[in-house]
Amino acid sequence: MKNEKNIAILKEMAESVRTCMFTTFSANDEFGSRPMGTAKIEDDGSIWFFTNEYSPKSKEISKENNVLLAYSDPSKNTYLTVKGKAELVDDQVRKEAYFSPFVKAWFPDGIEDPRLILIKVTPEEAEYWDASSSKIVVLFSMLKAVVTGDTPDLGKHDTMKF
Repeated sequence: MKNEKNIAILKEMAESVRTCMFTTFSANDEFGSRPMGTAKIEDDGSIWFFTNEYSPKSKEISKENNVLLAYSDPSKNTYLTVKGKAELVDDQVRKEAYFSPFVKAWFPDGIEDPRLILIKVTPEEAEYWDASSSKIVVLFSMLKAVVTGDTPDLGKHDTMKF
C-alpha cells in the first residue's frame, strides 16, 4: 500500500513538470546533467525517456546505471529528486505508445529512426518538497519563524523508498 502511495506522489509531481535534469556519471566519474522530457511514468513507477542510442548519455548509462532525476517547479514551490537505475530498452510497442511530436524534433524519422531507443529508470528512492501554498503564505511562515525563532513551515517534505 505504501509503495502505491509513493508511486502516486511520484507520478503526480513528475507529470506536472514533465522535464527534469537527468544526471549520469561520465567515464571520468564526473556528473553530467541535461534536461530531458519524461515520455511516460508507468503504474509501477518506472520512468521512460527517449534518447539517441549512440549519445554520450547512453554510453554513460551502459557503464554506470545509477542516475538522478531532478524535477522542479519554482512557481508552485514543488521539487522532486529521484534516485534510480537506468537501462536502455529497445521496445517498439512502447516507442509507438509514448512517441510525441515533441520527440519528433530530435528524431525526424519518428519511431523508425535507427538511433531511437528508450531509457527506463526504475526508482529506488525519491525525496520531495511540496510547499504549494501561495508565495505570500510561504513568506509569512518565513517571517514568523524569524520573529519566533522557530523553523518555518514550508509544506510537505518526505523521502520515499520504492
